[in-house]
Amino acid sequence: MSIDESVLTETRREFSTLAKGVHLVSHSLGPIPRAARRYAAQFLDEWENDSIGAWHRWLPAVRELGDLIADVIGVDHGTVAVMANVSNVQAAVASCFAFNTSDAAPFRGRTKIVYDALNFSTVHYVWQEQVRRGAELVVVNGKNGVDAPIDELIAAIDEKTLLVPISHVLFRSSAMYDAKRVIDHAHKMGAMVLLDCYQSAGVVPLHLKEWGCDMACGGSVKWACGGPGAAYLYVRPDLLPLLRPMSAGWFSHEEPFAFDMGPMRYADDVWRMIGGTPAIPSIYTARAGWEMVRKLGVEAIRKKSLRQTALLRKLVEERGHRVNTPREDASRGGTVCFDFEGAEKVSQVLSMQNLFHDYRPNCGIRVSPHFFTIDDEISQFVTEVDRATRAA
Repeated sequence: MSIDESVLTETRREFSTLAKGVHLVSHSLGPIPRAARRYAAQFLDEWENDSIGAWHRWLPAVRELGDLIADVIGVDHGTVAVMANVSNVQAAVASCFAFNTSDAAPFRGRTKIVYDALNFSTVHYVWQEQVRRGAELVVVNGKNGVDAPIDELIAAIDEKTLLVPISHVLFRSSAMYDAKRVIDHAHKMGAMVLLDCYQSAGVVPLHLKEWGCDMACGGSVKWACGGPGAAYLYVRPDLLPLLRPMSAGWFSHEEPFAFDMGPMRYADDVWRMIGGTPAIPSIYTARAGWEMVRKLGVEAIRKKSLRQTALLRKLVEERGHRVNTPREDASRGGTVCFDFEGAEKVSQVLSMQNLFHDYRPNCGIRVSPHFFTIDDEISQFVTEVDRATRAA
């Protein structure tokens, strides 16, 4: 075991969950760090002791979490807004575009929204409904339902394309897009990319500013071990003044506490996208996981993840299971998805044994080692798959 891995696995003492089962499900829900309880108690103490004065701490905490996330995803401080969930984020972005109406400038003439059929469903639901407002939806299919269909996606992006809202890492297969290639081609066509990093931030190094990414989103509940309710939106600073969200709120205003009933005057920073009152309890509990990821460094986390996902793949392939995750390091995230006849029932048995993972249709069993995972847990999981399969 390398020195870096020793440092990573020493974090196990920070997660009480790991004493209660084998946690291989950070692609869906990361375990709670001990510090999250302390931060939750801090929020409650401030509420109890400071009453209305607590807002003088709470609002700066929103910006501080945004800057913490910015460090992990590779962008500047002050460019990340913390919001409730990715559905809200996507809807807020969608509300910036009027498509074929007289208000469509500066995006007039661009009505196409292009993404792939392996996208997460909530993204599809948001953009599908924009058809009612004049959007043209183009959903591309891949060749095999596993790999990210980058060639098909790029072929669909043309001069009428407004936005490409794709997942950096696909939830069904853990296949990963070459984000820079997509962004470069979209820019060549005059289009923008909204990159959903929910399945990559915290386990795959991100360099969104360097890549020229227009917008990015994600959340805290998965690899960041931050719990639900603290999603985020990054907007490239030079793009921000062009975005005027119809889905606005008082914190979108440049002077929210003026309670101005006149025309909307948007905040000049990324808070113009934030809408209403932030969910402060979630912002406090999310901090611990993001702090840990930043301290450990995503490069070190990725190195360990690649080794352990290769080990896991080897073990399941030896048993003849079909692996629905790309083999190449550059083409996959932090999850291995594998399937076999009866996998769903086997998954139910394993869950009752506190072998934490999940099952998804057209995907199979999803298993994700993270920075705190030890090799013995991977071996144990596969052994229990064997036992449950024989018993089925």
